[in-house]
Amino acid sequence: MSARRGMTAAADETVDPARIAAVEAIIRPHIRRTPTIEIDGAELGLDAGPIVLKLEQLQHAGSFKARGAFANLLTRNIPPAGVAAASGGNHGAAVAYAAHRLGISAKIFVPRLSSPAKVARIRQYGADLVVAGERYADALAASEAWVEKTGALPIHAFDQVETILGQGTLGMEISAQAPDLDTLLVPVGGGGLIAGIAAWYAGAIEILGVEPEAAPTLFRALEAGRPADAEAGGIAADSLAPRRIGERVFPIAQRYVKRVVLVTDDAIRHAQTTLWEQLRIVAEPGGAAAFAALNSRRCQPGRNERVGVLVSGGNTVAVDFGR
Repeated sequence: MSARRGMTAAADETVDPARIAAVEAIIRPHIRRTPTIEIDGAELGLDAGPIVLKLEQLQHAGSFKARGAFANLLTRNIPPAGVAAASGGNHGAAVAYAAHRLGISAKIFVPRLSSPAKVARIRQYGADLVVAGERYADALAASEAWVEKTGALPIHAFDQVETILGQGTLGMEISAQAPDLDTLLVPVGGGGLIAGIAAWYAGAIEILGVEPEAAPTLFRALEAGRPADAEAGGIAADSLAPRRIGERVFPIAQRYVKRVVLVTDDAIRHAQTTLWEQLRIVAEPGGAAAFAALNSRRCQPGRNERVGVLVSGGNTVAVDFGR
């Protein structure tokens, strides 16, 4: 794969460690290597050994989505009409940020449920923002209509090979920072993040998905043996509630994801509060979901099990903590 924009092989659907490493080399100048912090489970009242938190909420645009955004914009041909993206908020902010940095025009479609913090981010980066419908599916339909009309390049939030490869660079980074992990907890929405990370590790460690009970996208797909419609609500609906898991995502998740843990909205709220009060980490609901699996005891690791937890986003405001 060439590092020059527009030189990706569009027909290559492969997502593996070699391609993830190639994409990482391309996007590295444009993304942050976010830190990890190790804590003892006892600090949080958990009967568990060391816990490694990967603080991806410190990434550009406030979430891991910047990785996939830059992967798309730096490896695909960009037409004169620019790019278009549908998003619950974080993907839109990331595409808007990457487009701004690279001098590309971007049109971002979001549903009405997007948080004010995420909408403000998108506007801050100078993208043309359109609010379309109630849910992500409505924004996606509006984005697809715009692409059909103008010839803009669609940047899918999760079900695009370049997006998955970009998110996979997060797995590559974690494996270098915490090489002795046994288990990694990853939040799941459309699945681009967990697919990329799982493809990087390729079974070397246990990957657990974490979803809200109100939006069990991957959980329903694994039950059905294929992508299937699921509920799409709850506190994290602006980041973890597409209608179904991605078609490209599913085979990777089916192969490498051990299981999916479901957490309640109350558990996510409590996880946000705990992260702030105990560690001074600000996480949005979707960003705190993986931690909620531990904090609520839905996931109970062994005493000698070394667990990693991805804090995936921090685009929130104080009111979101319910205080």
